Amino acid sequence: MPKPPRDAHEWIAFEDHRDARTWMFDVTFLESNWTCIYGSGCEGVLTGPAEDLVQGCCSYGAHFVDADDVKVVKKAAKTLTPEQWQFYDKGQKGFTTKTKDGTVTTKLVDDACIFLNRPGFEGGPGCALHRASIETGKSYVKMKPEVCWQLPLRRDDEVEDDGHVVTRIGQWNRRHWGEGGEEFHWWCTESDKAFVGVNAVWESMGEELEAMAGKETHRQLVRYLEDRVQRTANSTPLPHPVIRRREKS
Repeated sequence: MPKPPRDAHEWIAFEDHRDARTWMFDVTFLESNWTCIYGSGCEGVLTGPAEDLVQGCCSYGAHFVDADDVKVVKKAAKTLTPEQWQFYDKGQKGFTTKTKDGTVTTKLVDDACIFLNRPGFEGGPGCALHRASIETGKSYVKMKPEVCWQLPLRRDDEVEDDGHVVTRIGQWNRRHWGEGGEEFHWWCTESDKAFVGVNAVWESMGEELEAMAGKETHRQLVRYLEDRVQRTANSTPLPHPVIRRREKS
């Protein structure tokens, strides 16, 4: 039997006639055991290994998708305390800035996002918004910039000539960062270090998927994947390319 291309992914697609939309999901990534390893082996997204900095993918700040995204974070930032946020004082003067092309982003402090607490901070390193989410029991989906709570999932909407929308949800690759992504020493969806989770992505990131696709679409996706698990119980679905490389080594 011919071997699949080394970077092959399986996708599923189904229609949402109410919204004139086709949903597409990267099943290969969703069924993988990728998990965030921030603080546990993540090498960051600088030009060399930087695990000791504990910056993860926060080195360049967060790019907001729209004004509503900014409002969500602004509301959450008002609830933070100095014990939760290392740069609380700087944040009181505003936490956003604009790039040359007009994109609104979080400010950088000492070469990383203003919300990122650094090693040595009494509360430990990590996102201040994420820490507040854990301490208050409020979902970080309602507190962090969209790109931050979605990573490494990525939603892409393509409007066809007739107005029909094709929405794809898959993994975030280094090319999605633009030209700068090629300079990264390391990116988590390419490394077998990150494919060590206990559960599949569609289970561990269920809340994120529901927020990205809506309750009904997410429900359909889960039903499909649960059925797929049963149907493939005696066979092996296409493993993620990273897993295939690891098994060959």
